Amino acid sequence: MNYKIAVVPGDGIGPEVIEQALRVLDKIGDTYNHTFEYMKVLAGGAAIDTTGGCLPQETIDICKSSDAVLLGAVGGWKWDTLPGDERPERALLGLRKELGLFANLRPAILFEDLAQACPLKPEIISGGLDLVVVRELTGGIYFGEKGLKETDLGPAAYDVELYSEEEVRRIAVVAFDMAMKRGKKVTSVDKANVLESSRLWRRVVAEVSKDYPEVELNNLYVDNTAMQMVLNPKQFDVIVTSNIFGDILSDEASQITGSIGMLPSASLAKGNFGMYEPVHGSAPDIAGQNKANPMATILSAAMMLRYTFGLSKEADAIEKAVKDVLAAGYRTPDLMANGGKEIGTKEAGDLIVDFIA
Repeated sequence: MNYKIAVVPGDGIGPEVIEQALRVLDKIGDTYNHTFEYMKVLAGGAAIDTTGGCLPQETIDICKSSDAVLLGAVGGWKWDTLPGDERPERALLGLRKELGLFANLRPAILFEDLAQACPLKPEIISGGLDLVVVRELTGGIYFGEKGLKETDLGPAAYDVELYSEEEVRRIAVVAFDMAMKRGKKVTSVDKANVLESSRLWRRVVAEVSKDYPEVELNNLYVDNTAMQMVLNPKQFDVIVTSNIFGDILSDEASQITGSIGMLPSASLAKGNFGMYEPVHGSAPDIAGQNKANPMATILSAAMMLRYTFGLSKEADAIEKAVKDVLAAGYRTPDLMANGGKEIGTKEAGDLIVDFIA
């Protein structure tokens, strides 16, 4: 099969980790008789420096004409002084909106060989950890009305949380479908005791749950969820929540696994089209030093094979290779707290390619 992939290297360590992911994809192509065609495009700070804007129309057009999008990371200190609507991070919001990417999947898996890196007590994580946060991605407070106004207390700013029933329904369907393939348990997270938008959220999720009688549905307030994440994370299977709550909870879940450098993500539209990227940021402080962990990006490529291209066997091969590298004791700098054989970005890519062979 031939697949067209729009590749957004981005900023900071983005180009470095993307390079290793493409090498792994090429190895998969050679091994399983697939062809991956890469179309590199600009977004974020790199696009600002080249075109004056963080998301050129050409990038949008190429992404829309591709079968999937693979993204590194955007942003960095260089552009921190720009106005909010001109910053590199706005490219992510723009891509999500333009491509209709409404469902963000962030798995949090504690690899057995990295258990010592988990900040929680061993008895809490005994037996492993495997949960996924399903975050609504194109609605809520990030996309609602916003502005400035004068009040009795002086200048003020506001951001509006707004959700339609359809936006909640479609993300709930994604969560329940995923739960049917996993542990058949969904935890819906909201703040229904305070927010009207959360009361609508809870009602619609309950309606969707009726179509999935095999799946257990639990409702938790977001503050309680944050607490339970560190008290007993193994109680969770699939967490579904709004844009802002999912942004926060998925980052908390990432730290439980020991390193944000290990966590992939997928942002899906209808029809399984998706944009795949590591959870970590651009880390400009280590860019160009062969220190970045490429495994999250490589695992994001595996998610792309699985969810958009339907290549489960090939995705399994990548995930197994990553586990084999860790089991052999190799560690990138972010994983070295508990010892191991230190390797750099390129060496990690070399090893994963070799283990696939």
